[in-house]
Amino acid sequence: MNVADLLSCMELPRRKTLELLDAIAKRPEADKILGWRPGPGRAHIAWQAMHVAATDDRHLNVRMKGGEPREPEYVRRFAGGSVPDDEIPALDEIRRYLTESRQRFLDHIRTISDAQLNQKPNPEAPWTYQEWVQVLTWHESHHHGQAHLTLNLYRAQHDPKMEKVGH
Repeated sequence: MNVADLLSCMELPRRKTLELLDAIAKRPEADKILGWRPGPGRAHIAWQAMHVAATDDRHLNVRMKGGEPREPEYVRRFAGGSVPDDEIPALDEIRRYLTESRQRFLDHIRTISDAQLNQKPNPEAPWTYQEWVQVLTWHESHHHGQAHLTLNLYRAQHDPKMEKVGH
């Protein structure tokens, strides 16, 4: 496997996440949908999407590079271990953070050679570069599925005739 092929695996999950946000944006109650919780204490769609972006930020800047997150407040609020709150980011802000954090991750991976894919970025790193891309691809797919389920549950409860969102 080479860097370009590996990175291409990250395209579909991100496209699907952004398409889900686009479908929500078409609804007059988009803000309500983004913040709706399927049960007490459960994560809303905005948290799911911001969690994906914050994970990219933290994994690149903290775990791979050994520095600080690019957007520490978002990492605090949305990365692993955080508890979803009721402060719902705007749809444009969610899209911006998803796009920028992923672009920085991709740009970093493009700086390594194909031969480095099976190396860890630092001695404390849990994974090789190749494994890291695989983990983040799986991670986004997992949370996209949770967001999609949340949207379907919202639709079933609030508007069963709402246009179906594809996969």
